[in-house]
Amino acid sequence: MTTDDASGLTDEFLAAREEELAGRVSPRRLEHIRGVAATAARLARAYGVDERKAYAAGLLHDWDKGYDDEGIRQRARDLGLEERLGPWLVEHMPQVLHAYTAAEALGRAFPEIPADVLRAIDRHTVAAEDMGPLDMVLYVADALEPGRRFGRIDELRAAEGEVGLEELFFLTYEYWVYLLLERRRLMHPDTIRIWNTYVARRASRKGSDRDRS
Repeated sequence: MTTDDASGLTDEFLAAREEELAGRVSPRRLEHIRGVAATAARLARAYGVDERKAYAAGLLHDWDKGYDDEGIRQRARDLGLEERLGPWLVEHMPQVLHAYTAAEALGRAFPEIPADVLRAIDRHTVAAEDMGPLDMVLYVADALEPGRRFGRIDELRAAEGEVGLEELFFLTYEYWVYLLLERRRLMHPDTIRIWNTYVARRASRKGSDRDRS
């Protein structure tokens, strides 16, 4: 059974998981993971989110990134996720599966990991309509960690602390949607629905701000 209590995320627990990661992913991926963990902790401090949970989510988010496409498909099937995700997604979008498999596998193996940390890991590739603060912190950190060098990343980094967390998440999500379109990549079936939710929420918030002025 998972919990929301972060007391199990001890320094020893996190160090042990980092040591395991060194045997699960490439050195380059491990460098990215460490960058995401540090960036998530920094964002958490800036936006009033639990820093230890954010660091843990960043450290564990790519737990299953070492699998190749067929390997991650089979991992999803072995964990019983094909019914939840659907066979089309498993077959055609293996690049997003590691988020779901990592959250599921980590939750089974380590019940001390808080439920909201697992949820943030689960959502870090596709996002969701009801992203919480920790979800947003991890999603943004995955884009803004120091190893990312392409596109508008510096522009997004400049927005950190200058806009609210949901706005920073929206700008980051917008950027990834743009990249998918530009590169003519497949989109998750939920992407447009998530996009519409946040566009409508943003417009409503701006409308409320105008009404108060």
